Amino acid sequence: MEDGGPGRSLRFFTWEEIRERSGRGSPPQERWLVIERKVYDISQFCRRHPGGSRVISHYAGQDATDPFIAFHLDKTLVRKYMSPLLIGELAPDQPSFEPSKNKKLVEDFRELRATVEKMGLLNPNCAFFLLYLCHILLLDVAAWLTIWYFGASTVPFLFSAVLLGTVQAQAGWLQHDFGHLSVFSKSKWNHWVHKFVIGHLKGAPASWWNHLHFQHHAKPNCFRKDPDVNMHPLFFALGKTLSVELGVQKKKFMPYNHQHKYFFIIGPPALVPLYFQWYIFYFAIQRKQWVDLAWMLSFYIRFFLTYLPLLGVKGILGLHLLVRFIESNWFVWVTQMNHIPMHIDYDKNVDWFSTQLQATCNVHQSLFNDWFSGHLNFQIEHHLFPTMPRHNYWKVAPLVKSLCAKHGIEYQCKPLLTAFADIVQYVSTCCVPKGKGFPILCSEQARSMGRGGTTSLGHRSSVKNCRLYR
Repeated sequence: MEDGGPGRSLRFFTWEEIRERSGRGSPPQERWLVIERKVYDISQFCRRHPGGSRVISHYAGQDATDPFIAFHLDKTLVRKYMSPLLIGELAPDQPSFEPSKNKKLVEDFRELRATVEKMGLLNPNCAFFLLYLCHILLLDVAAWLTIWYFGASTVPFLFSAVLLGTVQAQAGWLQHDFGHLSVFSKSKWNHWVHKFVIGHLKGAPASWWNHLHFQHHAKPNCFRKDPDVNMHPLFFALGKTLSVELGVQKKKFMPYNHQHKYFFIIGPPALVPLYFQWYIFYFAIQRKQWVDLAWMLSFYIRFFLTYLPLLGVKGILGLHLLVRFIESNWFVWVTQMNHIPMHIDYDKNVDWFSTQLQATCNVHQSLFNDWFSGHLNFQIEHHLFPTMPRHNYWKVAPLVKSLCAKHGIEYQCKPLLTAFADIVQYVSTCCVPKGKGFPILCSEQARSMGRGGTTSLGHRSSVKNCRLYR
């Protein structure tokens, strides 16, 4: 026993005891997690967690050392707030992380993280982000000047819509930087400017983005933990394991054998204008995020005041819908090219490095690709180091490749158009139509899963040979 403070003593725990405190079951169980061998009880704190209750709860019953280091800037300050949650530590005979994780890989990645910090790759260049903001504001002004000077005829109208769609996409990448605390050394400064960029320039709530996006980074492509794959199974069947499970349960919410066709209807063109557009208001009001709501309204007030005299009510509504349509296509193709074709499954509690690499891939670097994707063509590096400023991704990429090569992990990097095509290929080859529409195991999957193994979406040849639907 060790003294944990006034009137409190710390206990020694085993990994088996910690795994039992994952919060699962009815009634809800305790939630414990481990950071640097210290055991914390987050059962009550998770509701007050600044990053959201779900993102921290996803690591209940697990070691959370690497995500803790990855997500927080001022770790010393955060540890002070964690002190009341401390209930013990791992027993001396217990390893520092679960046996399911690759010990050597975990150690090598933490060494890489230390090297990255020494190289100063986590230090932002504020001038880069200032210039980026200026180019967004210039495009915004240019869109208004186009209609003001040339009138509201078809060509100026469409040209202005393209400019405004570009503004929305690029502002989306910029708010992403502030949301990840990548621009300023102080977290609160990033939070303040984040509300301005996503609220006033895009008309969306920062709290909504934080709620969804941090979960995605904590457990990418993990079903029921990553909100970005919640489209399974209501709209799409994703991942071999999950598709087979649907067949076993004989569940069919959509004609999955045609999902590669209706993807082009309810996917890229519809996500923002038909879903996000109303849901963000519902989210802000339902959670009483009044500051976010005020920032959102400032966007719509500015937009209507500047364009209403030039276009009238019908014109401004048409412009807004067209801009959201352009933004939606841009957003979906860029964000999904790095994740959807990758491995999707339940949380297997593997190490941080493997978790990110199996769920992400890169797109070739070029000036256009960097600008077009907001440097999310370096998705691997972004997921490994989420607070790293984007202008340094290319510098750390060779180090990540070396670590992948050392441990025999595939580092996927592809051309932009190939990445787009892989999305379509994935949603078509994952669900090959054959009869009633229920997924079955192909012989290759059956052999793999019969051995207790799992299949990986990284092996494209096995995907092509599978008939998942009969």
